[in-house]
Amino acid sequence: MTTTKIAKVLLVEDEEQLLRVLGSTLAAAGYATTLAKTGAEAIACIANETFDVILLDLGLPDLDGKDVITQARATTRAPILVLSARASENEKIAALDRGANDYVAKPFGVGELLARVRVAVRPPFGAGAPGNYSSKNIEIDFRSRIAVVEGATKRLTARETELLRALADANGDIVSHEELVTRIWGVSGDADVMHLRVLAWQVRRKIEPDAAAPRYLISEQGLGYRLSA
Repeated sequence: MTTTKIAKVLLVEDEEQLLRVLGSTLAAAGYATTLAKTGAEAIACIANETFDVILLDLGLPDLDGKDVITQARATTRAPILVLSARASENEKIAALDRGANDYVAKPFGVGELLARVRVAVRPPFGAGAPGNYSSKNIEIDFRSRIAVVEGATKRLTARETELLRALADANGDIVSHEELVTRIWGVSGDADVMHLRVLAWQVRRKIEPDAAAPRYLISEQGLGYRLSA
């Protein structure tokens, strides 16, 4: 008999009513939900327990949520979905660069939030793959966001790392444009294939000896990308 794993969610929100409503909604959807009202509580929870996804408000009473992301990323690779009334582009970029996986602007629909949580807890390509990628000429440490290409060390952003992780998990197979956009930017529709192409070009400038003639990050026209060993 196969037992279905119950995904564990950490919800960090200081607004009491929203905390109760979202907590009840997540529990009704089948998630094992832990609630935290402050950044300190969230960090303590992350240190003592393993979660499948973290929902994080940025406007906490004791710490800025972006600082919580930074501290969380020292110990967990769980997807972090930011829930925030801060809608400026700079706030979104800062949160994503710190290590968040998605950004949901308040107010939001419960259906949309649950859809994003489902995407976040969905097993990635090649689930169970190690945290590093290594081939003859390129090594990638996903936790540290560092690529070593033919002896040269390159630092990666969170999105650049997630693109390479998605391709590495596919073990050389093509990953579609749509799957990559969803994995990197979430299901909000804020990004499209053009954003992905710009991101791929940024990665190529770091890992390719000649970005115009890529050896590693290969584009399959009309289909997607693959990582070539």
